[in-house]
Amino acid sequence: MGQGALVLRARPLMTIQLRTRAIMKLRIAAALLILAKVASQGGTFLEDFTTDPSSRGWRVFGDSNLFAFNQAGKNLSVTWDSSRSNSYYYVLLGNILTRQDDFSLALDLELTDVTGGVNPNKRSTFELALGFMNIVDGVKTNFFRGNSSYSPDLVEFDFFPDTGFGSTIWPSIWSTNSSLSYNGSSDYTILPLPTGVVMRLIMSYVASNRTLTTSISTNGISIGAINSVTLSSTFSDFRVNAFAFESYSDAGQDPRYGGSLLAHGRVDNVLLSIPPSPVQSLTLTPVAQQWQISFISRTNWLYTLERSTDLQSWVAASAVTSGNGTTISWPDTNALSNRAFYRVRAERP
Repeated sequence: MGQGALVLRARPLMTIQLRTRAIMKLRIAAALLILAKVASQGGTFLEDFTTDPSSRGWRVFGDSNLFAFNQAGKNLSVTWDSSRSNSYYYVLLGNILTRQDDFSLALDLELTDVTGGVNPNKRSTFELALGFMNIVDGVKTNFFRGNSSYSPDLVEFDFFPDTGFGSTIWPSIWSTNSSLSYNGSSDYTILPLPTGVVMRLIMSYVASNRTLTTSISTNGISIGAINSVTLSSTFSDFRVNAFAFESYSDAGQDPRYGGSLLAHGRVDNVLLSIPPSPVQSLTLTPVAQQWQISFISRTNWLYTLERSTDLQSWVAASAVTSGNGTTISWPDTNALSNRAFYRVRAERP
């Protein structure tokens, strides 16, 4: 299975009792999925920072001082400081996105300042970043964004301020094995980002043509054309499960080409569009003195019904089944006579 496989866990919500014709009593706790807010809203998630976003699933990893919710301004202040450890302000998607999915992001970004080469020992540029990542990878101690061998599973917007070679916008896609999708100089755009004005950043990946497109405008006027990025012929795949504002550490770089960054800004009106949850309309019903679990599946997912008596140890109650975009129904032909809990495990191949 692919790294970052999604396990949709369940909890008991109610107890069902029924009598069969044999007057046999069965008790079973129905297991229903707990889905992230993004998935539960049909694939669209809007964050306008009207109130504290931590109540809606936003989390911090690393240095919390780099992120601050502004109650008065109703936005989020972000500091990108490469001298600090890897730090993220992120929200889980309730899904795992791959090259076979369509997804997009849009947000307001206002930069106060952005400077590359601030460390005299690392005078080259370094990236200001935000986008989709695999949080399981990103929190590891051996994740180094400045080292191309240790930065897997990313679909992100990167901006490199000018330190002698021109300011560079580079939307980038990194595979599960830390390989950058690269087709040449057409993947990036030499273009500065303005400071002191609100920019609307839109980035969209379309699976049918394997292309990531990016646009940036101020007051509805484009700041300039930004090159699209198409997956290279040798690119494998990615697995991303979170959206984040990413302040990367500049550790792990080749000291001959070391770069650094310090930037400050505000973000607002985040709009994420992602595919629906891999498990939808989950039901548990008695059929012919058996319990049957049914749900609507998605293609490019693998499913397994699992059963437990204590919510601790789980065993497979079905064979692994490929999703087909229609309803999958599983009767538990070996149901226990007393109590059981069920969950559906969904994984990307």
